[in-house]
Amino acid sequence: MPVDPRSPSPASSLAPIETVVIPAGLDGGDGTNRATGNRPQISAKNDINAIKAWLARFADTKTTFDNYRKEAERLLLWSTVQLQKPISSLTHEDLLAYQHFLADPQPATRWIMRDGRKFGRSHPEWRPFAGPLSSSSQRQAFIILNTLFSWLVNAGYLAGNPLSLSRQRTRKAKPRVTRYLEEDLWTEVKLTIDAMPKETDRDREHYLRTRWLFSLLYLCGLRISEVVGNTMGGFFCRRDKDGEERWWLEIVGKGEKTRIVPATNELMGELARYRREKGLAPFPTPSEEIPLLLPIGTQHRHMTRGAVHALVKQVFLDTSHRLKARGPDFELLAARVEVASAHWLRHTAGSHMANSNVDLRHVRDNLGHESISTTSGYLHSSDDARHRETEERHKIKWS
Repeated sequence: MPVDPRSPSPASSLAPIETVVIPAGLDGGDGTNRATGNRPQISAKNDINAIKAWLARFADTKTTFDNYRKEAERLLLWSTVQLQKPISSLTHEDLLAYQHFLADPQPATRWIMRDGRKFGRSHPEWRPFAGPLSSSSQRQAFIILNTLFSWLVNAGYLAGNPLSLSRQRTRKAKPRVTRYLEEDLWTEVKLTIDAMPKETDRDREHYLRTRWLFSLLYLCGLRISEVVGNTMGGFFCRRDKDGEERWWLEIVGKGEKTRIVPATNELMGELARYRREKGLAPFPTPSEEIPLLLPIGTQHRHMTRGAVHALVKQVFLDTSHRLKARGPDFELLAARVEVASAHWLRHTAGSHMANSNVDLRHVRDNLGHESISTTSGYLHSSDDARHRETEERHKIKWS
C-alpha cells in the first residue's frame, strides 16, 4: 500500500546522514538491487555505509564533499521516509517520482527549513531542503546521484544503475555549449570577488589570489590543469614588428602540447598586483620556477587541482547565495551559477572572445584547441595580430 506523504513515518527520523537511524528493513542489507554473486570491492553491508565509502573519496575537497553528501542524504531520507524503500531497492520509476519531489518537496513542514532560514546540521529544526529545486538544480542533483549509483555498481555493491536510462537521454538533449556564464552573470561573479574580505593580511592574500586565478582562467582561457602545472617562468616579453613590447605566457597544456597565450596589459597588471602581495618583484624572470598560483603563505608549492576547483566553486556558490538573497526574481540566475564549474570559465572566455569579434582562428589558438605548428616561430606578424585583437577586445574590466 502506498504511504501517505502527509503522515509522519515511524520507520525513520529526518536527520543528517551522520546521525540518522534507519531500521534494518530499510537499511539496504537486503535491497532488491544488491549485487549477488560478485566479489564486492567495499566492505559496506548497508546503504549508509556504502554512501559513506563513496563520499570518503571527496573528503579533501570540502565544497564537493558537502554538495555530494547533500544530494545522497536527500535521496536516502526521501527513499526511507517518504517511499519506505532502501536506496538499494530503488527503480528507474522511483527516481522519476523523486525528480517530481525535488521540484516541490511536500509536506513542506517536514522537508523544508522554515522562514527561508538555514539551520546547522545538529539543530533540531534542520531539514534537507531550503526550498524547491529549480530545473538546473534538479539536473545537477541527478548528475551527482548518477555518479553515486555508477560507483556503487563498479564497487560491486549494486547490480545496476537505475539512472542509466535517464542518463542516456539527457546526454543527447543537453547541449554542452550552454556551460558558460552570460555577461550579466559574469559581472555578478566579479562583484562577489570584489566583495571578499580584505581586513587582515590573510584575507587580502586570499582575495588577490582569487582575483588572479579568475583573471588567468578568463583572460587566457586556461584549464585548471594548466594553472597548477605551469610556472611564472612561462611569461616572456618580445617586440612586435612595430617595436612595441608584448608579454606572452607559454603554456604546456593538454597532451603535453605547448602554446603561447597573449598576456594582455590587464593580465600583467593583475600579475604584478598578486606578486607584490607575495613579496615578489612585479614581473617574473624566464628562469622562475614559482607556480602560477600559490597556497596562502608560501612562494614555491603548487596547489592541487582539487584545491583550485574548490576555490572556484566557492566563488560560484557565494554568488548564488548573493543572488538568492535578492528575492525570487534572481532564482534562475542563482541556480545557474550554483551548478557552474571551473571549466565553465574556459567556455565563457571563448564565448566572450567570439562575441567580441575576435578572429575565430585567434580564439582557437588562445584556447589551444589545435597544436602550435612547427613554423609558428616564424609567424610573428600573425601572432601580433592575435595579441592586438585579444588586447583590444577581450577584457575582464575589474571595478
